[in-house]
Amino acid sequence: MTALLEVRNLSARVADTQILSNLSLSLPAGEVHAIMGPNGAGKSTLSHVLTGKPGYEVTGGEARLDDQDLLALEPEARASRGVFLSFQYPVEIPGVPALTFLRTALNAQKKARGEAEVSAPDFLKLVRAKAAGLKMDFDMLKRALNVGFSGGEKKRMEILQMAVLAPRLAILDETDSGLDIDALRIVAEGVNALRAPDRSMLVITHYQRLLDYIRPDRVHVLAGGRIVASGGPELALDLEREGYDRFVDLAA
Repeated sequence: MTALLEVRNLSARVADTQILSNLSLSLPAGEVHAIMGPNGAGKSTLSHVLTGKPGYEVTGGEARLDDQDLLALEPEARASRGVFLSFQYPVEIPGVPALTFLRTALNAQKKARGEAEVSAPDFLKLVRAKAAGLKMDFDMLKRALNVGFSGGEKKRMEILQMAVLAPRLAILDETDSGLDIDALRIVAEGVNALRAPDRSMLVITHYQRLLDYIRPDRVHVLAGGRIVASGGPELALDLEREGYDRFVDLAA
């Protein structure tokens, strides 16, 4: 199966601290892979390096999207190629209505790809349908982005962005953090609705509970800055029972 994302021997550091060390990962088109690991293992660093967040220095290896050098692209170019990141802690943007933010982001990506921009009526029709699927009050989208939103509302907003932008590669960085069981189920249903043969997802999480709803094709254990074990969904159950100690020892 053709890999949508291919990461080979990727190493990266922040300031003088090496965080990723020869990490390799292959994510085929159409699959959902989970990355699990203890605090400080490098999970969020991997998501930041792949999406181009400033402050992370790649010291070795490569990451390719559709066999093109992903790391050579600016963050906005990666986004226009279909890379999306759902943040663990979504930021608030006072003064910018969520609807304005969404339409601006969508049309910026379409323009970068040489596609026609979406008209206001078509955009509103699209967003109403996607918001309804996430049980979001449409009036909430008229408010400033994430300002005054609960933790669950912020995470639904992230998945709404993903639904509107329709990325090829979606990276979900601890989307389950801060969610109660009802919000977790709704967010997970929104993610599952976006599974597609030409879209891949990398789900980063500490806990099995998210994977009860978003069933991954593969589970990878990240410890000491690299992938130390991979397996099917049953690997997440093993981690829930046994913890990460043996994998931390293996990384060391």
